[in-house]
Amino acid sequence: MFALVGRLVDYRSVKEGAVIVEDNIVRAVVPAEELKEWGVDEIYGGSGYMVIPGIVNAHTHVAMAKFRGLGENLPTEEWLERIIWPMEREWTREEIRRWAELGIGEALMNGSTTINDHYFFADEIAKVAEKLGVRAFIGQTVMDEVDFPLASPEEGRRFFRRWWGKSDLVTPTLAPHATNTVSLELMEEIAELSAETGARVHTHLAQSRAEVKEVRERYDLSPVGLLKKAGLLNERLLGVHGVYLEASEFQKLAEAGSTLVHCPTSNISLEAGTVNLRKLLDIGLNVALGNDSPNPAGIIDPFIEMRTAGIAANVTSGKAHAVPAREVFGMATANGARALGLKAGLIEPGYLADLVLVNSRKPQFLPGENPYSDIVYSARGSDVELVVVNGEVVYKNGAFTKFGKTVEELWEWLRPF
Repeated sequence: MFALVGRLVDYRSVKEGAVIVEDNIVRAVVPAEELKEWGVDEIYGGSGYMVIPGIVNAHTHVAMAKFRGLGENLPTEEWLERIIWPMEREWTREEIRRWAELGIGEALMNGSTTINDHYFFADEIAKVAEKLGVRAFIGQTVMDEVDFPLASPEEGRRFFRRWWGKSDLVTPTLAPHATNTVSLELMEEIAELSAETGARVHTHLAQSRAEVKEVRERYDLSPVGLLKKAGLLNERLLGVHGVYLEASEFQKLAEAGSTLVHCPTSNISLEAGTVNLRKLLDIGLNVALGNDSPNPAGIIDPFIEMRTAGIAANVTSGKAHAVPAREVFGMATANGARALGLKAGLIEPGYLADLVLVNSRKPQFLPGENPYSDIVYSARGSDVELVVVNGEVVYKNGAFTKFGKTVEELWEWLRPF
């Protein structure tokens, strides 16, 4: 049993105190002066620290750290066809494993306690997730409208069966690549398996104009119309991006209880635009946040994604302070947890002990009058000092404690790749 002490901040409340962790849950939230009564073994933090719920990075491709910086400024379809897909066809299991170690390490050290990853060789990524200690929802990417052997539907099914119900940290998802690269028939099969098991479905959705055009030409349907016809429009769906969805399609997602994962850095880099976040929140759509790939986002840092989301919302809505920092923070924590069916995202007794200790004893956090603004606009991943996942300290002061390597050692180990 241990405790994290400081200013406790979740999207509902701010208070000074201590979070007591026992097993894999938050046992209690108490005033710091009462800690002696609990007999905790270790105390982390103190005055000048913030304790926040672990950030749920709701859309990642961690192994794509290998492609960081390549194909800069290309639109989505060119980026995929000229840069990404040719390189992805050359992946080996060993390479995926090594780059997943780097990507997951990067996510953890920057405050992501949960990732929702969508990629090839998902078995290797799942093993790495367990090794480093991140909570991971992982889907083996599948396609049948594109000739891509690594994305065979059968491999997606095999991965799902191998991992379903087998791990405390890794939960397999169903991961059709996108509405234009997966047929209606395969989407229907995925919907049946999701209904049978309760598994989440994680797919790219209207990320590019080309995607929308191809779906319309093939089926005379919109992307959301295709998902609805397949039986996928429900609370288990996480659709990512939504840049080119129409207002009526967002409304259908909201009514179905589905989630839209917002990746503003990626959207602006690849498509020079993103969704009107204020409008989506106003219709009651559950919106979570994701870093997407380190290419084009550059870094797996959810604090940067929060900051970008808040600033981009002002541009798309045409007014300043369109989405308050508190709401953005809720998207990165509680909304992501809701999307994945986790009892997480709040600092409350009985919730999963997925927590982050932020060192706010730095100039950019003064005067400290608005902790929500401090988290969204002043904090960076480098301010994270300690990360707890499932009740275990997995990152502390530059060291991956479960993995047994420091940040520098991880860099040295992976540099030859």
